[in-house]
Amino acid sequence: MSARLRSADVAVGTELPEQTHRVTRADLVRYAGASGDLNPIHWSDRVATSVGLPGVIAHGMLTMGLAARTVTDWAGDPGAVVEYQVRFGRPVVVPDDDTGAEVTVRGKVGAVLDGGRVRVDLTVTSAGEKVLSLARATVALA
Repeated sequence: MSARLRSADVAVGTELPEQTHRVTRADLVRYAGASGDLNPIHWSDRVATSVGLPGVIAHGMLTMGLAARTVTDWAGDPGAVVEYQVRFGRPVVVPDDDTGAEVTVRGKVGAVLDGGRVRVDLTVTSAGEKVLSLARATVALA
């Protein structure tokens, strides 16, 4: 983790370092065990396609967590995120191979708020498609 970011060093338009995360079926199994979300759409192609999905999909909360990590890594403090919201736009389809899927997170400061807080607007994509929309975090900086 980097040193805690100071609000004096941030302005509207400041870009966060882009992060790309690889998600494999093994990651989905580990996340299912940790979260208790054992829905078979996250591990069975047969079930996923029977409900109209293109294949096994990553847990939405896993995708959301990967995006939040980009913000906390940038801020240098996981406790700096005081508000976080997303809308789930498209699923992250995870193929049954050793490569899996990539989730890419880009962020930019969209507003400087009172009290050393900033709003970070996130763009989260997989396979060229936006998977989270209206993704925003309010971050309290030092």
